[in-house]
Amino acid sequence: MQLNKARVLTAAAVASLLLLLLILWLCLGITKAFFIFAGIDSAAILAIFVWALLRHSTLDRRLSMARRKAIEGEQIRLEYSFLRKVAGLPAHFRYEQLEAATDNFRAVLGRGASASVFKGILDDGTAVAVKRIEGAEHGQREFRAEVTAIAAVQHVNLVRLLGYCLVPRPGHRYLVYEYIHNGSLDSWIFPADNRAGGQQRCLPWAMRCQVAVDVAKALSYLHHDCRARILHLDVKPENILLDEALRACVADFGLSKLMGKDESRVVTTVRGTRGYLAPEWLLDAGVTEKSDVYSYGMVLLEIVGGRRNVRLVGEGPASQRRWSYFPRIVAEKLREGKIMEVVDGRLLPSHPAGCHHPAGGGGGSSASQSSTGEVDEEEVRMLVQVALWCIQERAELRPSMARVVDMLEGRLPVDAPPETEMIVMDILSIGQSASSPRRLEPRNPAVSTYSISMSVLSPR
Repeated sequence: MQLNKARVLTAAAVASLLLLLLILWLCLGITKAFFIFAGIDSAAILAIFVWALLRHSTLDRRLSMARRKAIEGEQIRLEYSFLRKVAGLPAHFRYEQLEAATDNFRAVLGRGASASVFKGILDDGTAVAVKRIEGAEHGQREFRAEVTAIAAVQHVNLVRLLGYCLVPRPGHRYLVYEYIHNGSLDSWIFPADNRAGGQQRCLPWAMRCQVAVDVAKALSYLHHDCRARILHLDVKPENILLDEALRACVADFGLSKLMGKDESRVVTTVRGTRGYLAPEWLLDAGVTEKSDVYSYGMVLLEIVGGRRNVRLVGEGPASQRRWSYFPRIVAEKLREGKIMEVVDGRLLPSHPAGCHHPAGGGGGSSASQSSTGEVDEEEVRMLVQVALWCIQERAELRPSMARVVDMLEGRLPVDAPPETEMIVMDILSIGQSASSPRRLEPRNPAVSTYSISMSVLSPR
C-alpha cells in the first residue's frame, strides 16, 4: 500500500513539473530565463526520481523482511506441529473444527451409555474418529494430564490419540483418534444379524490367533512399558479395531486410568461392560492391571468361539429361555477332551458356508497353521487354557500380560489352569431364567456394588 502511494505521488509531481515547463516555454519562448527555469525544473524532476528510488528500496526491504518473518513463523509453526506429532503430544482442537469435520456430528459410528463416536475429516484430509464423552470424572487439569500421558503412548497395536477438545458447557469432552477402516472385532467374529441387514464377515482362524497376540502385546505395553501404568478398563471386541491388514489395534482410552508405579491397586467408579468385568469390580475390591487380564481372557474365549460369553439360549417365551455362560461350557469341554466343540462352527470344514480369507487381509498367526487353513486342535487348546488362566477369580492367579504374550508365542509352556468357581455367574444371576430378576449380590453383604468411592492406595 505504501509503495503504491509513493508511485502515485512521484508520477503526479513529475507530471506537474513537466506541465510547468510547457507553460514557461509558451510564455517565455526560447530565452535565457526559460533555460534557467528549465534547469531548475529538471533538477527537481531528478530529485523526485532519486527520492522515489530510495523510497522504493526502503519499502521493498521492509516488505522482504516482513515476508521473511512470516515465512519463518510458518516454518516454525509447521516444525512445532511436526515435533508435537513425533513426540505424540495431543493437539487441542476447537469445537468449531470438530463440528465442521463431522458435518455437525451426523456421521455416527457408534453410541454407548456415556459416549458417542463420529467419523470426521480434518482440514488436511486426515480421517478421524471423534468420541464425545458425556459427564466428567475429573476436572480440566486432570483431564489434560491424562490425555497427554495417553497420547504419548506409541505402539503399533494401539490406536493413536490425536487430540482433544474441551467446550465451555460442563460435561462435554471430545477425544480425536485416528480412523481405522475395517471396523471393530465384534463384526468379524460374531455372526451378523440378518434381520438387521448386517454384513456377513468372518475372520479366519490364523488371523484370530494373530489378533489375540496383537491385543496381548498392546495391553502388555500399557501395563509394563509406560512410565505410568495405564489400565484400559474396558477391553472388549468393540474396542479392538482391525486395520487394512486386519491387524488388531486396541482403542478407546476414554475410560483409561493412570496408575502410578508405586500403586498396587486403585478403586474408582465402576465402568466397563457387563460380561467383561472382573469379579473385583463387582465386589468393590479395587482394580489392578489384572482386571484388564480378566477382560482379555473373556475376549479370547469369544475369539475362539465366535459367540458372546453371556447370552440367552432356547426357544419360546422369555420364561422358558435361560442364560448361557460360555466360560463354564469351555471349561467342561476342556475336561472332557472335546475342546473342538467350542470352536466357532464357521471355521470348521463341516460348515456349509465356511470362513474364507478376507480380500486384502494380511498377517498370520504366530503359531503353526496348516496350509489348508484348518483349525489346529493344539492351538485351540493353548488359547483356551491361556483364557482360563486369565479369568481366574483370584487376581493373583492370573498371569501378567507380558507372560500371556510369552505363552501365546510359545516361549513359555501353558499348564492346565486350575478349576474356578466362576462366582460371576452367581453375582450376575446367570443360569436363572430370563424372566427372573437379575440381582447384583456380592458375597460380602457389607460391600455395595456399583457404589465405589475412595480407597487407600497401598504400595507395591
